[in-house]
Amino acid sequence: MGAEEEKNKMCPPWLKPLLREKFFVQCKLHADSHKSECNMYCLDCTNGPLCSLCLSFHKDHHAIQIRRSSYHDVIRVSEIQKFLDITGVQTYVINSAKVVFLNERPQPRPGKGVVNTCEVCYRSLVDSFRFCSLGCKISGISKSFDKKRKDWRNNLSDSDDSYSSSTSIGRLKKNEDMIHNSFTPSTPPLSAVNRRIAKRRKGIPHRAPFGD
Repeated sequence: MGAEEEKNKMCPPWLKPLLREKFFVQCKLHADSHKSECNMYCLDCTNGPLCSLCLSFHKDHHAIQIRRSSYHDVIRVSEIQKFLDITGVQTYVINSAKVVFLNERPQPRPGKGVVNTCEVCYRSLVDSFRFCSLGCKISGISKSFDKKRKDWRNNLSDSDDSYSSSTSIGRLKKNEDMIHNSFTPSTPPLSAVNRRIAKRRKGIPHRAPFGD
């Protein structure tokens, strides 16, 4: 197998466009139909999400169905493994079917006792897996990501001994986050108004006035 064929096997031309798409929106061509939700994708055309009615224009093409779990896009392993090597990506069982997530899911911090995390976004994983999603795998196996990670680790090892190990690890984490090419926007932070409401203290209680 040549270098180009190997590259296409690991990251076919349709994968990155797929990961950037926004599914479960209303189809503009079939807005009046009750089947207008766009949850299909044509791997041959890569021209955006499709509804079930749009598939009539993609006969004999390779199409996959995107599903949802906790507001995140997933695809069944039985569908995607026909076209993509998903080795190293953690699978989950949802509605009795194995699925993988398309993109990373924000996680504030790993749980206690977690020893294995995603190599890109640090989400908690089962021991036998390296990545939490297809998007993280594409970022993690890229040569540019691996080279920059090694360069930063070398820089950290040569840094002044006055820096504590915790500082070095924190800086490495920050740098790796900077080079991670996420395919979906991160969860937005709380707005200033919401933060004030969340942290609002109770006022000083006042007694009712005495009766006459």
